[in-house]
Amino acid sequence: MDSLTVALDGLVDRVPGAEFAVVLSPDGLLLARSRAVSDEVAEQLSSVVSGLYALGQAATRVCATGTLRQVVMQMSRAFVFIATTRGGAILTVRMGGDADVGDMAYEVALFAAQAERDLPVYLEPARVATGGDSGADHWGP
Repeated sequence: MDSLTVALDGLVDRVPGAEFAVVLSPDGLLLARSRAVSDEVAEQLSSVVSGLYALGQAATRVCATGTLRQVVMQMSRAFVFIATTRGGAILTVRMGGDADVGDMAYEVALFAAQAERDLPVYLEPARVATGGDSGADHWGP
């Protein structure tokens, strides 16, 4: 078991209400998952999270509000937190609907910052990193 998997299991075990966690590359490839995630769920979650992450990035470009840091999705019996790391990886944690959302948001942000030593670094395309055309003007009137 690699250190990232151990760290994800630790996050799920430590935070009340956390059910499972996965880490993806920016293009949606599964990098690691906690023990409670089956192959099928991990594959489906990778696709869903990749789409939500892309939607969040589009919203930040349209609103010209900087970089995407976190997406929170609330369902009737669960929450899904999606957070980006400084290196570009995507952390996703599902928690039960009765868990403390504030605690989970804090823990997800903290984990995303600390997990960097176990994650590869993904570079942004040059046009985004240098302040070039972000595509935002293609969304406007």
